[in-house]
Amino acid sequence: MTGAALNATARVRQLVDLTDRLTASLTEEAKAFEARRPQDAAAIVAGTAELANAYRRESAQLKADPAMIAAAPAAERTALIRATEAFEAILSRHARAVEAARSISEGLVRTIAAEVAGQRGAPSAYGSSGQAHAGDGRAVAFNRTA
Repeated sequence: MTGAALNATARVRQLVDLTDRLTASLTEEAKAFEARRPQDAAAIVAGTAELANAYRRESAQLKADPAMIAAAPAAERTALIRATEAFEAILSRHARAVEAARSISEGLVRTIAAEVAGQRGAPSAYGSSGQAHAGDGRAVAFNRTA
């Protein structure tokens, strides 16, 4: 094997390893969200973010210069394609799980805000004597972003 083929093979294997680790991390996060235990996912989010950033950098480099892996054997490149396909599948599953968790959280916040607003009663500025009524001094903020 030539030096170029060895370098390309090493590069492909690094990408496969990185992709596999990112896929495994996203799988764990998705399982946590699907089990309605986002606190379990919170423990690995930082590691997943680091892997995702490394993956993004490596993918951009490969996209800019596909010749970096052209000399690798076909079997190695096929392994990278399979790892990427598995990554894309779990990425889709992860996105659905995160969206479901976000929807649930927003629904809970809306329900709580509606309950608090309902308990306050209707605001009335002035009574029959012309004196202002004392209002409820509690404030509730509702932000529609999660």
